[in-house]
Amino acid sequence: MILPKIAIAAFFCAVCSSPSRAATAVGNFQVQINIQTACVVASATDLNFGNVGVLAANIDTTSTISVQCTNTTPYTIGLNQGVNGASVTTRQMSGTGGLVNYSLFRDASRTLNWGTTIGTDTVAGTGNGSGQSFTVYGRVPVQTTPGPALYSDTITVTVTY
Repeated sequence: MILPKIAIAAFFCAVCSSPSRAATAVGNFQVQINIQTACVVASATDLNFGNVGVLAANIDTTSTISVQCTNTTPYTIGLNQGVNGASVTTRQMSGTGGLVNYSLFRDASRTLNWGTTIGTDTVAGTGNGSGQSFTVYGRVPVQTTPGPALYSDTITVTVTY
């Protein structure tokens, strides 16, 4: 009988005792970020005309450029002439067999060259904060076929904002 009396006494001591109180203090801090006008070339896929023999017909292919700019930021995309001493109207791929002419266009009908002169031969857009994709339309025109080799060029994408 002593055990139940001890249990009852312990219960009343636990219920009747006052809980300890913890002191608190409150403070604030700010969280901020300053988004500045900016653009990046998010990606650019290679333009590959594939394996061909004689250049007796136009060879067309496409590539994609993705640009990401801050929301409401106006921008233009330019493509340079490449590294083989050509122009933006007739670019050249170089290989051990010589040169292969090609062109890059802003439109699917391949009539509007894509160059670097803002307002003339670039592509304009306005950023929405996400990546925006643009198609590059490439063409190797009919021309005298050089010797067998791998031909290449490197194009620089410039985003002006």
